[in-house]
Amino acid sequence: MSITSRIEELGLVLPPAAKALGVYRPCVTVSNLCFTSGHGPLQIDGSLITGCVGRDVDEAFGYAAARQTGLALLASLQAHLGDLDRIQRVVKLLGMVWCTDDFLKHPAVINGCSELFRDIFGEERGIGARSAIGMNSLPMGMTVEIEGIFEIV
Repeated sequence: MSITSRIEELGLVLPPAAKALGVYRPCVTVSNLCFTSGHGPLQIDGSLITGCVGRDVDEAFGYAAARQTGLALLASLQAHLGDLDRIQRVVKLLGMVWCTDDFLKHPAVINGCSELFRDIFGEERGIGARSAIGMNSLPMGMTVEIEGIFEIV
C-alpha cells in the first residue's frame, strides 16, 4: 500500500507544505538522506497550534500538537520529494517541547509524532532514533517543533 493511501485510510489530511520563514530550506537532500528543518504544528488553515505545556496546555494537547507536526513534516517531504513512497524509513527525530521547567514528560508529548509515523510507515520503517527535550520558548509560541532525518530512494 502506498504511503498516500495509508494516510487516507487513517483519515488524515496533510496541511499545506511549510514555507521558509527565514534563510533556510524546509528540506535538504544529501545522497540518500532527506533532512527536514524544524517544523511546527501547522494546521490545514495555515495557523499554528500554540501554548506552553504545563502552563497553558496539558500533555494531551502537546501530544496532539506533535502529531500535527508529523503531518506538517510529511507535507513538506511530499512537496520536496514529489512522492512520499520515496521514504524508506524514519532515521532520526529531534522533538522540542515548549514547556514549564517542572514538566518532565517530553517523550510522551513527542510520541504524538513518533506514533503517527509508526502507524503510517509500520514498525520497521516508521520508528527511528529520537531525542525529546524541553525548551523555554519556541518560535511564534508553537507548542512543539520537530526536525527529522529520513532515508530515501
